[in-house]
Amino acid sequence: MFNFFKKKESQTNTPDYSSIAVDMHSHVLPGIDDGAQNPQESIFLIRRMMELGIRKIIATPHIMADYYRNTAESINGALEVLKEELAKENIDIPVEAAAEHYFDETFEDRVNEGRLMLIKGKYVLFELSFISPPPNMLAVIQRMIALGHKPILAHPERYTYMEIEELRGLREWGCALQLNTISLTGYYGKTTKALAEALVDNNLVDFISSDMHHPKHAEALQHALRLSHVKKLLSGYPLKNIKLL
Repeated sequence: MFNFFKKKESQTNTPDYSSIAVDMHSHVLPGIDDGAQNPQESIFLIRRMMELGIRKIIATPHIMADYYRNTAESINGALEVLKEELAKENIDIPVEAAAEHYFDETFEDRVNEGRLMLIKGKYVLFELSFISPPPNMLAVIQRMIALGHKPILAHPERYTYMEIEELRGLREWGCALQLNTISLTGYYGKTTKALAEALVDNNLVDFISSDMHHPKHAEALQHALRLSHVKKLLSGYPLKNIKLL
């Protein structure tokens, strides 16, 4: 009996993501990008996220001129399909939709023309090329801020052409940084892991998220909970995810 209660106590103390509450970057909407391909896959991923303590999901499908030409209509349509499936399965979790905007040749026009899918009506999640930064990056960030938006750079640790001081500079200009939690596991390679750890150690992380696409990401997200840098992020680190509830 003593051993039974010891086991139960250790399970209770298992770390999870309930302290951040909100996963604000995922690809769980069915059939519109390289994430979940159908409602059943969406449900599988969402169940796994809930098991890990997530209490709200903000789905952010890609908007990319050459690959995923999503619009507000296609994204909101997929959200309705997902919500219907969640209701059928009696799964009670809030799911909202925005987008992960690719900083391509159309992005500046989207900003200027107000064609953005915003998180909570103000946050702009955007990603860069993995090869080189756009020459007008800072100007467009400044433009977003001037328009009253709050830009968030998705997974900066994956842009290995950028140094920690460059990322610090972007943040000082007013661009928040969102870390993919699974980067800390080495999922994307050693260089990305090292930059992710440096971002955490330098207190430069504003949001963490799963960037959930498929079951392997769910496994990596669970594995990340064992890591010292993730434990640091989940205990007293000034993350802003909770503001998105």
